[in-house]
Amino acid sequence: MITDAQLTEMVQAARSSTKERKFKQSVELIITFKDIDVKKGFAINEVVQLPKTSSPATVCIIATGDMNQKAKAAKADSVIGTEELEKFGANKRESRKFINKYDFFLADTKVMPTVGKTLGQLLGPRGKMPTPVPFDASIEAFLERFRSCIKVRTRASLSISSKIGDVSMDDADLVINAHTVLNAIEKKLPNGEKNMKKILIKTTMGKPVKQAQEVKKKYA
Repeated sequence: MITDAQLTEMVQAARSSTKERKFKQSVELIITFKDIDVKKGFAINEVVQLPKTSSPATVCIIATGDMNQKAKAAKADSVIGTEELEKFGANKRESRKFINKYDFFLADTKVMPTVGKTLGQLLGPRGKMPTPVPFDASIEAFLERFRSCIKVRTRASLSISSKIGDVSMDDADLVINAHTVLNAIEKKLPNGEKNMKKILIKTTMGKPVKQAQEVKKKYA
């Protein structure tokens, strides 16, 4: 597997090769694969919790009754009930706009059938179907977990791209996140690391930086 030293050099090169922008650029990890037959239904659809975060993911909770109130008290980014679901079900344009606002959706197990009926056709293709939340679960714990998560997803493609942080973060934290994503992806590949062809890192507006061929000393 790629070393900390290699990833650190790549992060630093990605920073230096991009111009300063008026917005905070993301730092992205790109992996290309080899020796995989995409025609056999190859797909990756993983939620990966990053150890280091600077900008929490946005989370919408779909629930009624007691869970709805608990979600509001826990300050979820958005909390909706079945009435809002029915309205979205009747207006696809507004549904798309709403869905695009949030990274993750959580839902009370009781409302999952309604979610499937009203928004399933839009949430499914985007890989945003809600994670079911049991009635006695800690909403705060679910929120804390998903706010530090990213979605890593590809279908019938030999490459994948995922955000590992932004340019405001320390190099070491970005490296830790990169390894976390790499380890998660490796476990989903038929032959693990052997199926990884290239590893690259880039900023939002920068050019991809390829993995260095040799590293003189290991980063501690």
